[in-house]
Formats: sequence, C-alpha cells, structure tokens
Amino acid sequence: MYVDQGGEGADLLLMLHGMGATGAVWSPLCAEAGHRWNGRWLALDLPGHGQSGRQDSYAIGHYAASVALATQPHLHPEGRLVVLGHSLGGVIALALATGWFGVSPHQVFGAGIKLAWSDDELRRMQALASQPSRRFATQEEARERYLKVAGLAGIVDAASPVVSRGIVRDDDGWRLAMDPRAHGVGKPPMSDLMSLARCPVHLGRGRDDALVTMEDLRALDPDAQDLGPHGHNVMVEAPGRVWDWVATTARI
Repeated sequence: MYVDQGGEGADLLLMLHGMGATGAVWSPLCAEAGHRWNGRWLALDLPGHGQSGRQDSYAIGHYAASVALATQPHLHPEGRLVVLGHSLGGVIALALATGWFGVSPHQVFGAGIKLAWSDDELRRMQALASQPSRRFATQEEARERYLKVAGLAGIVDAASPVVSRGIVRDDDGWRLAMDPRAHGVGKPPMSDLMSLARCPVHLGRGRDDALVTMEDLRALDPDAQDLGPHGHNVMVEAPGRVWDWVATTARI
C-alpha cells in the first residue's frame, strides 16, 4: 500500500481519504503538521486508489483489514493512534474503532461521511462498479475527470501534484487510477459502527457539504461539528479548521 509519512514521536495520526481520491488530498493538512501535531503522521492510498494495489473485495471490512495491516508496523506501544477519515475514509476509520482489525485507535474523526443513500444512488454506484475504466486521449482530460470524481473541481488546480496520483497512463491511454469496482462498497452501516466503537468518535462536515446534513450527523453524534463555510473536501479548503477540530477534541 502506498504511504506518505512524516513527523516524529510516539503518537501516530492516520489519515484516510475518500472514494476516488488518494492520500495526496491530505497534502494541505500535512504541510501544517510540523506545528500542529506532536507525533508522526501517515496518509495512505486506499486499496484500489492511487498507487496502491487493487483487491478482490472493497467491502468496508476488507478495507479496514488492509488499512490495519499497513498501519501496524508504524505503531509505537507507548503512543496513541488517532484516525482522521474523510467520506469513505471516515467509514473505514469507524470500522477500525471497533477494535476488530488489530489496531486500537484512541480517537476517531470522520469528516463529510455521506449517511443518506437512496436506492437509485446505490444502483448507480453498482452500475459504475461493473463498468471498465474510462479512457482519455490526453493527460489533461484525465486530470479534469479526476478533479470531478474526487470532488476537487474548483478548489484544486488541474496541474497540482494532488491530482497526479489520481491518474495513470497505460497502452490504451490515460485513465483514473481508481479501480471502478471500488464503487460497489455499498451503504455504510453507520449506526452499527457507532454503537460498536471502543473509542470516542467525532463527526463533522463543512457547512456547504451537499452530501451530508448536520441533522443526519447529529442523529449519530450530538456533538458533531460544523467546520465552517466549506464544501465536501474541507481538509483541502480549510486545513487549519480541521486541525483546530482535531487538536481541540483530541487535546493534542
């Protein structure tokens, strides 16, 4: 599994990106880690995304097992593990909070997790999972498509390094790095995951995030945080606000 890492110390902050993106979306947050986080940090490309390999199944449990296996060598016995997940990464973070996968987080944060899924949305995701990767004649076209799929259009420049890991070139042209089968992950069992969590779980959203409402979040976490006038990718738009949330809540 592809890993970006930095920092030093016993504590570890694990960052998990959303569907279609890569660990590079955490770059703005990582740039501030030196003076906001007293420990090490790890940003993974989830299986089937970026430069990480594909896997046979993309069920939440399979994601969590793969992430836990990749994280274990980086844990220090005397340190704390804090997990910060965005969207799909937030669901995986909650799965890790159950303690079922060989790691035991001390705190879990989930930003921008979509909670309400219509039957039509689920059918559309299953249809995407069954289709081959779309090919593009030019790198520019692939970059623009990646920005749209990852929800980064309008907030990240197409030439940014954040985009580079999200696309690949092969003999048939350019395509997104994401395995299309990852769309088939299904509706997350959020209520079950929240009830099974063995550590504090904190939810939040950008105020302008169209994928989840504060009402939905507070039905699961009464203290869910409004992270300001930002959209779905709040960690890209306002990394300082996300740091404030994590640092204040986790007391780091």
